[in-house]
Amino acid sequence: MKLKHIFKKFFLILCLALTFNFSIPLHCLSFGPSSNEIYQGIDVSSWQGNINFSAVKNAGIDIVYIKSSEGQSYIDPYFESNYQNAKANGLKVGFYHYVTARTVEQARTQANFFARVISGKQADCRLAMDFENFGNLSVTEINEISKAFLETLENATNSELVIYSNAYSARTIFSNELTKYPLWVANYGVSSPGDNGKWQTWVGWQYTSTGYVNGISGYVDRNQFTNGIFMSSSSPLPTPEVPETPPTENTIVYTVKRGDTLSEIAQEYGTTVRSIVSLNPSITNPNLIYPLQRIVISTTKSTEENGQNACGKISYRIRYGDTLSQLAVTYHTTVREIATLNHISNPNLIYAGNIILIPNCRN
Repeated sequence: MKLKHIFKKFFLILCLALTFNFSIPLHCLSFGPSSNEIYQGIDVSSWQGNINFSAVKNAGIDIVYIKSSEGQSYIDPYFESNYQNAKANGLKVGFYHYVTARTVEQARTQANFFARVISGKQADCRLAMDFENFGNLSVTEINEISKAFLETLENATNSELVIYSNAYSARTIFSNELTKYPLWVANYGVSSPGDNGKWQTWVGWQYTSTGYVNGISGYVDRNQFTNGIFMSSSSPLPTPEVPETPPTENTIVYTVKRGDTLSEIAQEYGTTVRSIVSLNPSITNPNLIYPLQRIVISTTKSTEENGQNACGKISYRIRYGDTLSQLAVTYHTTVREIATLNHISNPNLIYAGNIILIPNCRN
């Protein structure tokens, strides 16, 4: 009887503490999914190579998050094929961008770049900010950059967003101000994600980075998602009206090839590494460029040296549905001339929102 009385008294004190918001810290409360319905998901990038999405779907996967981009100029080389094939096999699709910004201005630029890359696509799931490599940034700087990226992306796409974060960063780095965006948390080797004292629920839980799914060779991230991960509408994402400095007649857009270095590119086009870096804020380390990265180069070569005739050039922003063959007919030029001028390695793969130069040979 005495033990029962003690338990009843403890329960009464606990209820009073919760009722009057006494010193029971938030992290002592429950932290679980935002809904009872759980969807199985994966997130993929070029690391997974070619994916058989039919087998993925048949393996019970409902949702696939696809890496679209990174930094200010890198587009994942499998982004387009992953999107088309996932959609064709009836999977719900979301996109994520890997943030590398070190300033608020870079964060805004990266958000607009992300918005341009995914414009015209149909996203079923919230657009995700993946900001996990902070370098020497302070906690205040990390949150300022995160806020700038999220607000800019929200304005550019008029879409709902989600923050991807590991459990440690959610608990110790990201501020309460960011909890207006739901959380997709990474926490491995546990039966449920650890509470962070800020978000009260999660809409996504990445529970392993070494999962296996039929249709994918090697490891893949496995996730559980709630219905809170879905967009309220899956209309095609808009092309943002954002300022961008287009190429000029003295510049070209070059797609980096495997093995390229800035010094070799500079020598080939009669410019300097310093000039290339100054034209491309995305290059923070001149010794670190990526295959398929698109960079602007100021060139002293003549039009003929660059493989073009004596036509003028215009700057053109690619629209959803454009093809190089259609543009070549419209501007009385050839696919080869457009591809050569812009160093487009695959003429069948162009992206809405990108700006290219087109030889304008109309009389």
